[in-house]
Amino acid sequence: MPGQFRSYVWDPVLIIGQILSMQSAFYLGLGLWIVVVDYILASHRSLDQVFSYEDLQTRDVKGSLTMVTYALNALSCSVGLWYVVRRTKQCWDFAMTMHFFHLLACWAFNHHLPHSLSWWLINIVSIIITTVCGEFLCMRTEMKAIPLSMGPKADL
Repeated sequence: MPGQFRSYVWDPVLIIGQILSMQSAFYLGLGLWIVVVDYILASHRSLDQVFSYEDLQTRDVKGSLTMVTYALNALSCSVGLWYVVRRTKQCWDFAMTMHFFHLLACWAFNHHLPHSLSWWLINIVSIIITTVCGEFLCMRTEMKAIPLSMGPKADL
């Protein structure tokens, strides 16, 4: 198609690879942030901090810091979007996909959908942070000037 800049080609292998990469980055980043917070608090680590929605509450310090780890993980995932996806238009899609698969994993782990308001709020905030920061990083990369010649620059 002549005249189109960055024409989109359907590549399901690329999309599935990007989804798997971003889902891995999501859980790896969340796990690392939880380990750091648990080390600071000298508390035990468990999968409940990742998948159980009862741990995401503001009643105690550990629950609040677990919520902070989700926000920090959103920043880590936005860097992942910048590195893996590299397209501003697709940041929201991949952020939603990551959190949708996380919802499915939490559903399977707990055997029912999360009913905690704090779980839903922190995941919505995480989607927003991931999307906005990922779009910002991708947009900066997409807006870089494309050099047209390799010769010395001449000011006119």
